[in-house]
Amino acid sequence: MSKVLNVRLPENVARKLESLSVRTKRPKSFFIKEILEMHLDEMENAYLALERLKEKNAKYYTTEEAKKILGL
Repeated sequence: MSKVLNVRLPENVARKLESLSVRTKRPKSFFIKEILEMHLDEMENAYLALERLKEKNAKYYTTEEAKKILGL
């Protein structure tokens, strides 16, 4: 099942998307879905990492300490 989502884009992004759509003869929604599928997991992981860094009991390691702990 798919969902419909309305999105406001900055003018420059909308122009690029429109241009790409015309040149490739593909709908704009195709590229939006592709971009989301390619980058959504990455963004989700980044925000999760930031949340963990903000935790009260978060422990920080230097690169050398992390290498030692991981046996690298």
